[in-house]
Amino acid sequence: MPPAGELRDQSPSKNNNNNQSSDTQSAEAAAAAISAAAADAEAAGLWTQIKAEARRDAEAEPALASYLYSTILSHSSLERSISFHLGNKLCSSTLLSTLLYDLFLNTFTSDPSLRNATVADLRAARVRDPACISFSHCLLNYKGFLAIQAHRVSHKLWTQTRKPLALALHSRISDVFAVDIHPAAKIGKGILLDHATGVVIGETAVIGNNVSILHHVTLGGTGKACGDRHPKIGDGCLIGAGATILGNVKIGAGAKVGAGSVVLIDVPPRGTAVGNPARLVGGKEKPTSLDEECPGESMDHTSFISEWSDYII
Repeated sequence: MPPAGELRDQSPSKNNNNNQSSDTQSAEAAAAAISAAAADAEAAGLWTQIKAEARRDAEAEPALASYLYSTILSHSSLERSISFHLGNKLCSSTLLSTLLYDLFLNTFTSDPSLRNATVADLRAARVRDPACISFSHCLLNYKGFLAIQAHRVSHKLWTQTRKPLALALHSRISDVFAVDIHPAAKIGKGILLDHATGVVIGETAVIGNNVSILHHVTLGGTGKACGDRHPKIGDGCLIGAGATILGNVKIGAGAKVGAGSVVLIDVPPRGTAVGNPARLVGGKEKPTSLDEECPGESMDHTSFISEWSDYII
């Protein structure tokens, strides 16, 4: 047993460590509380704007007044509105809208991160899509947005080992929206599925934040691999219409894949891949880097053309 003096010397050090750990935890808790409060305020502000847009449309087009009241104006929150709307969109004769409403609402309210992702997705559509003239129009009419929100619920069910229900919901999403996203696929926030028709995203695919994907894009497997076999899309990527990305390949953060390209190997961060089979603009040794900070947000599909060919049609 060490002398008492040594014990006394060690105690302050342990106390200091405990105090530092407590201070760190307190700081983290405070930061989390501030972040949550900011997210709540943002969601409340956006919901207020959506209701104002719906009132304006109801006054301008009385034929839509009842529809806008039932989908937006009668609800007290974004979560309730989107749960009601998705429940009615995805219901069938055997999968009742009331059941789906309860399922969506319970899922959205039990996980604030889902609500935050919905807010980010709404802002992504409003900012990036020039055809989107209001948040309420996106909430009600943009099937890419709706498919993503429904997928978030099916993914939550999948992680809770409620796989039969997740797959049933996945099937309805595919039938109604023509968007096929496996419930196990992991998708970040700030996602834009522009037009969305024909988008296919496989089971082990991962999509980062602030990614934009156009119609008829496939994130699939090669057809012969098992296990982790689907693409990993980094933050801020832009995937053009009709692009096909196959296998467990990585599309680096801020990269761009041109329309109609077929990608079978990794694309470096901020690189541009075009063609079938896809080639890196600038070549493998010196791939061209994008000037814009985030092509997934800028939606610039053509900045590489001047470097792709001396003869441009």
